[in-house]
Amino acid sequence: MKILVINAGSSSLKYQLFDMTDETVIAKGNCERIGIDGFIKGKTFRGEQFKVEIDMPTHTDAFNVVKNYLTEGEYKVIDSMDEIAAVGHRVVQGGALFDKSCLITDEVVDGIESLIDLAPLHNAAHLQGIRACQNVLGKDVPEVAVFDNAFHLTMPPESYLFPIPYEYYEKYKVRRYGFHGTSHRYVTLRYAELNGIKDMTGTKIITCHLGNGASISAIKDGKCFDTSMGLTPLDGFMMGSRSGTLDPSVVTYIAEKENLSPKDLSNIFNKKSGLLGISGVSSDDRDVTEAAENGNERAALARRMQWYQIRKFIGSYVAAMDGVDAIVFTGGLGENGQDVREGISTHLNYLGITLDKEVNETMRFGKEGIISTPDSKIPLWVIPTDEERMIARDTKSIVESL
Repeated sequence: MKILVINAGSSSLKYQLFDMTDETVIAKGNCERIGIDGFIKGKTFRGEQFKVEIDMPTHTDAFNVVKNYLTEGEYKVIDSMDEIAAVGHRVVQGGALFDKSCLITDEVVDGIESLIDLAPLHNAAHLQGIRACQNVLGKDVPEVAVFDNAFHLTMPPESYLFPIPYEYYEKYKVRRYGFHGTSHRYVTLRYAELNGIKDMTGTKIITCHLGNGASISAIKDGKCFDTSMGLTPLDGFMMGSRSGTLDPSVVTYIAEKENLSPKDLSNIFNKKSGLLGISGVSSDDRDVTEAAENGNERAALARRMQWYQIRKFIGSYVAAMDGVDAIVFTGGLGENGQDVREGISTHLNYLGITLDKEVNETMRFGKEGIISTPDSKIPLWVIPTDEERMIARDTKSIVESL
């Protein structure tokens, strides 16, 4: 069975094609700058790589480009799109409507659309991806939605409710939803596999998905107990351009002083804050790191602030679960940012953790393993995430049950 996984953004469309016989990735790539001056870059299982500028006014055009590169020319990997048994879509926000992955129907599309207000950039883009697939492949090819927040719906009310008038939860479902759930679920399952754990009852781990967008989850008994992102992906600790958690008065105070609208404020706290806002350099950790190494004090401060906030979340989740068995780093920064991991973990001495600096330096680019010393009471793991593989597995399971 071949399954195509799609992750559509507002101006992008990422794809991976899996052969689920052995979960081999046949091809992967990304259509970028859709509606602007587009290009596609990709890679085949034979190791070939390509990058081609091509006009893609819409997501349907982008999906047609993907179809052409999969089935035609020197980079083709299949003879026809008929070989694709199903398509799996990443959907960021399923709200309280969807607690697990499901077959996409007209009702599911309506449900995803009804949640656009909770993730305006993400859900609208995912719908474009779904409709693009339907336009090109037709509705006879089954498509599955895998919801980013579904893994977090096991949180108890004391974790997911905000201390505001209860009527806003009843009327508008204002609550903590969490994100990166597919990643947190994957690394939780992989941690269990690596440790030979068949039943996760009694286990307590903290998973740190660190990237330009980032979140931390407390996983108790194999289920999400708490997570740092909230109603939207803005909540939690500071990220590339997002502020993370703020005193609400900061928002109202700035609004009054600058005469700003809610849309203006959303733009500031989502796109101009975090590493970018403090450093004044970039939202990319690599740029901020380079600036800090060259003596930029604000860039160095931005990095220290982020590491400090991450440590606070880890500490709070240890308290919330009354202990922890392991801490897992994943995501682009978690997997490759050895200095980020060091900045966080060297201040976890109270947990009996000692970082093995030599091992930490080499644990990058797809490697997985323990980066703490053997005598550490709590192991620090690096486990590369694979959200697309998780989506492909869910899609296969649902299609086979039809």
